[in-house]
Amino acid sequence: MIKKINDILAGWPMTILAGLFLIASFALPRLGYPAGEKLAWVCIIICGLPLLFLALWRIIYNKGISKISSALLISLAMIAAIFIGDLFAAGEVAFIMEIGALLEDMTTERARKGLKNLIALSPKTGLVIREGKEYTVPVQDIRVGDLVRVLPGQTIPVDGIISHGQSSVDQSVMTGESLPVDKEVGDQVYSGTINRFGSIDFKATKVGEDSSLQRLIRMVEDAEKNQAPTQRIADIWASWLVPVALLIAVAAYIFTGDIVRAVTVMVVFCPCALVLATPTAIMAAIGQATKQGVIIKSGQALENMGKVNIIAFDKTGTLTQGRLEVSDIISCSGLDQENLLLLAASAESRSEHPLAKAISAKARDQGLALQETREFHMTAGRGISAQIQDRLYYFGNENYIRDMNISLGENTLDRLQALNGEGKASILIADQEKVLGLIALSDSVRPEAADVVSRLSAMGSRSVLLTGDNSKAAHYLASRVGIDQVYADLLPEEKLAAIEDLKAAGQVCMVGDGVNDAPALKTAHVGVAMGAMGSDIAIEAADVALMTDDISKLPYLQWLSRTTVSTIKTAITLSMCINFVAITLSVLGILTPTTGALVHNAGSCFVVLLAALLYDRKYK
Repeated sequence: MIKKINDILAGWPMTILAGLFLIASFALPRLGYPAGEKLAWVCIIICGLPLLFLALWRIIYNKGISKISSALLISLAMIAAIFIGDLFAAGEVAFIMEIGALLEDMTTERARKGLKNLIALSPKTGLVIREGKEYTVPVQDIRVGDLVRVLPGQTIPVDGIISHGQSSVDQSVMTGESLPVDKEVGDQVYSGTINRFGSIDFKATKVGEDSSLQRLIRMVEDAEKNQAPTQRIADIWASWLVPVALLIAVAAYIFTGDIVRAVTVMVVFCPCALVLATPTAIMAAIGQATKQGVIIKSGQALENMGKVNIIAFDKTGTLTQGRLEVSDIISCSGLDQENLLLLAASAESRSEHPLAKAISAKARDQGLALQETREFHMTAGRGISAQIQDRLYYFGNENYIRDMNISLGENTLDRLQALNGEGKASILIADQEKVLGLIALSDSVRPEAADVVSRLSAMGSRSVLLTGDNSKAAHYLASRVGIDQVYADLLPEEKLAAIEDLKAAGQVCMVGDGVNDAPALKTAHVGVAMGAMGSDIAIEAADVALMTDDISKLPYLQWLSRTTVSTIKTAITLSMCINFVAITLSVLGILTPTTGALVHNAGSCFVVLLAALLYDRKYK
């Protein structure tokens, strides 16, 4: 019943209505309609009843000092003002408190769609081979040891080990890496990943709640539950404001014998300026960040960002552009680079592999006219062959070229090893006799990455790299951007464990873009997602989204957070000074509950104005 009443009275429409009646209760008596003061009862009921209920609920259910809250102090002031018949003062303190609560709620509302999107990745059925026959069964009916078949384009339903077939698997949901991973007999596959090309059979090893995707979902759920709610700063101060206010009010009554002075002390002591200053500063900061293409989802995230001293970066799509480009064309014969690219692009134009698409795009950029190909054949996860101008050519990885009985010289192997050490994917080009050359592809580093790492270091934040990519590629990229600490070859749960380790050393911000980053984003003190190219799940899991994917906004974000916290502290100091002066005037009998409420209201407006100016503060 009480909850239903609170639900009816809550929200902006009813609060605005309460404010209109409060203004009328102040204006009408001064226009010759003394009965108009009673209109303040509407404001008291709308704003005061939920406040009184909250104060009582905290007294009953909270433990220790947390029983004393700003709601209790304002409820006492409201009741005292009603007791002496000053309805305007009673309504005013309740109204200001409700405005502060609504402003804070606006800054902390967060969408919860991310987990639903993650769950949507879970396949509903799987193809199981039993007694030589194929059966489509619900995923929950797949058992450990079952032989599961996955066709090209299908999502892998459970974890397992490949027993037959070869393919390339898109593991971005797990590792965040843009390159499909070649898989063959004996390799492990994970639920939720996508089989891109060949058909594979595998033996199920982890099913149901133990599968990789379900563990990923569970980690996001657990991280969400473990997020502590923001404790309002006014409630922290109220733990000592309430007893001090009561002590001063009682002392004023004992020494003066005037109950009005005691009530006035209670009214002016209310932390309304405190209640308003924090959410107003946060809203102003969030508004300014929005203009810069930075979406901050909560005041807690904004405050925490200022305390961060460790920035953990994902690699692909965060420090890199997240798209493959041809980086090197190396000739191992007399064939020049243009002809090598022409051969590869002509053959790869018939393939859907991401490496093939990047090579075709390079040829288009150079305006090359592709040659006609015949006898095109693909070996999933290894390479392709094609006939171009009556000659047979092979394009693929090292194992594929060896399988074609074509030897690789030491010079070619040295170049391959060097390129692999730089985290690049290589495609060898050969005819039936020898290797003609190779094309290397890589995910290009964001041009601003090194500068961002340097600026964050100057602000006292250490950068760390967390990636599902291999160790060589990770260390090569880290050396280019100036990062010393690297965690590589990480699955989502390992990335989460790395965040937990880093949290033991300081305040951690995680920056990422993939589904696999979601648990780490939720677990870090602050999660920052790449909003333009990042997955919906990562964006929803994060506290902050960079809508332009500009990581140079990270130093700005840290500056904004520290400036906001500084502004809030200044506002708190000013509100305490205003309260001190108002209390002194109340004890001396200069202020009444009504004039005290007006002074207290003016102080609140001043503090709010100071906080609101943050919206136009310039970042240097």
